[in-house]
Amino acid sequence: MMKKESQITFNNDRASTSALESEGLTRRDLLKRATALSATFVVGPGFLASSSAAWATELQALKPETFATLVQMARDIYPHDHVGDEFYVTAVKGYDTEDSAADIEKGIGTLDAAARINGHSSYLNVGWERERVKILQIFENSAFFQQIRGGLVTGLYNQKAVWPLFGYEGESFSGGGYLDRGFNDINWL
Repeated sequence: MMKKESQITFNNDRASTSALESEGLTRRDLLKRATALSATFVVGPGFLASSSAAWATELQALKPETFATLVQMARDIYPHDHVGDEFYVTAVKGYDTEDSAADIEKGIGTLDAAARINGHSSYLNVGWERERVKILQIFENSAFFQQIRGGLVTGLYNQKAVWPLFGYEGESFSGGGYLDRGFNDINWL
């Protein structure tokens, strides 16, 4: 009896899958469309917001597409799944100045050109992290890449709001030092 029920369920799943496919929408197409939609951004004059509404910022000098690409680049250089995009936005916000805009636009243009060589419309539209990292590896010795990477070390990890995400409680002197607070707290090793 149990076998028949599982067979019926399997057949019903099979029927629903073929019904989707007969309408021209396969699971693969559905996933592709969902991924494409999640990668879009709301862009306005001097304003950029992600479609997931996880972050938004006003821009002063950079183009919205350039800034979005810079945020993605930052996430690809220092990937942390448990760190939200808003922290990466804060980390690269310092590049949105009149002084650095030309260099950043040029560097992002170079990344986009490399993405086009690999069959994508831009670096931001490269779907897989692995492919974006391959593009970044081409430029890892360039002055542009080193400038962004070096700025991210302090721009990302010096944000006090990020520290708890990594288990860092901050300096210990004001709390009595590490012997009295935090010495045996290492639960991430």
